[in-house]
Amino acid sequence: MASVADIDPAEPSGPGGYAAARLQLLGADSPSGPPRRSGLSRITDAWLSALFDTAARESGVRGAALVAVGGYGRGELSPRSDLDLLLLHDGRDSGAVAALADRVWYPVWDLGIALDHSVRTPGEARKVAGDDLKVHLGLLDARHVAGDPGLTAGLRTAVLTDWRNRAAGRLPELRALCRERAQRAGELQYLLEPDLKEAHGGLRDATALRAVAASWVADAPREGLATARRTLLDVRDALHLATGRATDRLALQEQDQVAEALGLLDADVLLRQVYEAARTLAYASEVTWREAERVLASRSVRPRLKALLGGRPAPERTPLADGVVEQDGEAVLARTARPEKDAVLVLRTAAAAAQAGVPVNPHVVRQLAKAAPPLPVPWPAAAREELVTLLGAAEAAVPVWAALEAEGLVTRLLPDWERVRCRPQRNPVHTWTVDRHLVETAVRAAGMTRRVGRPDLLLVAALLHDIGKGWPGDHAVVGETIARDLAERIGFDAVDVDVIATLVRHHLLLVDTATRRDLDDPATVRAVAETVGSSATLELLHALTEADALATGPAAWSAWRASLVADLVQRVGAVLAGQPQAEAGPAALSAEQERLTVEAHRTGGPVVALRAREEGDAALGVELSVAVPDQPGVLPAVAGVLAMHRLTVRTAEIRPADVPVEGAEPVLLLVWRVAAAYGRLPEAARLRADLVRVLDGSLDLSSRLAEREKAYAAGVRRRSVQPPPPRVTVAASASRHATVLEVRAQDAPGLLHRIGRALEEAGVRVRSAHVSTLGASAVDAFYVTGGAGEPLTAREAAGVAREVGAALGG
Repeated sequence: MASVADIDPAEPSGPGGYAAARLQLLGADSPSGPPRRSGLSRITDAWLSALFDTAARESGVRGAALVAVGGYGRGELSPRSDLDLLLLHDGRDSGAVAALADRVWYPVWDLGIALDHSVRTPGEARKVAGDDLKVHLGLLDARHVAGDPGLTAGLRTAVLTDWRNRAAGRLPELRALCRERAQRAGELQYLLEPDLKEAHGGLRDATALRAVAASWVADAPREGLATARRTLLDVRDALHLATGRATDRLALQEQDQVAEALGLLDADVLLRQVYEAARTLAYASEVTWREAERVLASRSVRPRLKALLGGRPAPERTPLADGVVEQDGEAVLARTARPEKDAVLVLRTAAAAAQAGVPVNPHVVRQLAKAAPPLPVPWPAAAREELVTLLGAAEAAVPVWAALEAEGLVTRLLPDWERVRCRPQRNPVHTWTVDRHLVETAVRAAGMTRRVGRPDLLLVAALLHDIGKGWPGDHAVVGETIARDLAERIGFDAVDVDVIATLVRHHLLLVDTATRRDLDDPATVRAVAETVGSSATLELLHALTEADALATGPAAWSAWRASLVADLVQRVGAVLAGQPQAEAGPAALSAEQERLTVEAHRTGGPVVALRAREEGDAALGVELSVAVPDQPGVLPAVAGVLAMHRLTVRTAEIRPADVPVEGAEPVLLLVWRVAAAYGRLPEAARLRADLVRVLDGSLDLSSRLAEREKAYAAGVRRRSVQPPPPRVTVAASASRHATVLEVRAQDAPGLLHRIGRALEEAGVRVRSAHVSTLGASAVDAFYVTGGAGEPLTAREAAGVAREVGAALGG
């Protein structure tokens, strides 16, 4: 196998030789990582140097130099990187210099290599750098390639001197640029398809840290920084080779191929490595910028203080807790603190800093990591109280927790945390990695501590509720065992441990039941009451449910879901309080719904109404109500018409409603939350007209939808990442009045139409339905009965489940 060292830098003097050497370096057998990047830079230097020397000799130009800047200047050439070049000259013969530039640039373009180029004198380069921050940043990495080395050295010295002299103005400008980029590109450590360069914690931040260090104002924590930068560069190299493009976005469809190229097990391992690198860079950035801002502020204030006080004032130290003080806007250790003898000091420092809303000094965190003894197991009460105090600080706890994580202190306190640290969640509903989601849930729960009698149990359960996602199997079941062990470790008594374990095991119970079950069915409410066990646990579970959903992402919570969960909690609370539970009956209709049912009875046909959501939840679209006399085929007909008009169903509820007219037959009431996939919503009259035609058989809905379904299926087959197959199950004992079928599938055009048609063909009646869409996943529950209104037998239910699954391709 040829190595980088085998490639003679003198060989690629012509385009053909350079191209061959470049292809050899990018071959499958060539070493990756820093050897490849330095090899690419080396052969590129040799080729460009030969080009420049020949062109300079033939054109008679002497006072000129070819300078690599930006990424090429740093020697970070990825397979598809562009070349950042500056042709520096002394200004004596601009015509000859222009000809020289053409003879260097055109061979680069002829090879199809992207080129960012400029031709300037040293004075011009300094002036442009003074006006343009990005140019100044690129020149900080200037490296001589060919020509007069004195010109390059002089420019480097001048540019660095300008950078240091203007640090008070340049660094705040660079900080603002970094913040704007982070807001635009997001945080690399949490993105499913991250931009390795632009996102916060990416390669741009690594370059910014070099610039801050060059100013001599502050320097980044060095531990792990070089490894993190190398990781991101290695991933970018593999991404360039996998895609054949100069891209920095690690898209889902390329992740498996990139992981394989890097010798990693799978895409999850790849993302975890990327997230760990990004977290290191992001933390180093925050620490460095905080120090830079402190130094710059002290430089502007200190001369005035000296003039007023006749000398340098001692830093002010404000007590925060036993052994912890605030100094210069950071939590530091008091002079009397003895970290080697105080096992609780780590948590006490973190809690005090979070409550004061200040960061912990990074040197203090490192000192605590090295010197503090481990906590005894179980923890003393003081340690448990400090953990609860830290979590109760809400948003202020996040940077403090990140500081503890950066030095490995969180894993030392909670060993099972390592399994969820930087773990990606391949679900578009989720905004965060598992560990960050747990912290964010605790942040949300901190705002609900006044609603519950035991805020300490709520905060700890919030921190642990998804701890099982680090292990195979149902994360709630696995998490119950882990949470029980950790709660005992933290020092809770047996009763409290049971409550925390129950909260973790059933943290999805309320939202799943409220959105997928018939709350008017007494069996639903009784089942939840039996699982929860007490009013105090119900109170905690309600708050945890809301905190978890809010911390998941905007698609996971809405006023509609909140109202359903609150309704369920009220009913379960009544059962737990011993109040008699009434048998299921028809739910009360709103005035608008009553009007629609009367109109449907009067006309004998469907009535359709559209109205905007009052809660202002744009993600859930508008409310569409359909009232239609009960007849076979209503569900697939309405769902098909919505699919035909390209309406996305967010939620749906289908139930019979008694018409307030004596002797009238029941009317089916369908309440949908829909949004237009493209353009505007259709008018209600148009939807009604098409629904009438479908119900009377004059519109062949199946053929109208077939082409769309075929195109969608073809698109799915072309994807490199295939969605999991649909799953249809029977929820045993979920209702005494009906059989409950649960359908989980990838959301797709006409999905609900296909389900409804399969149920109709199976000969069952849909008593009610509860439909919800979470990201790309549909999670639906259908209450079905036989022809006489009775629940299905176990055998019949299993058969219907198989038929529905077959209709969905499962």
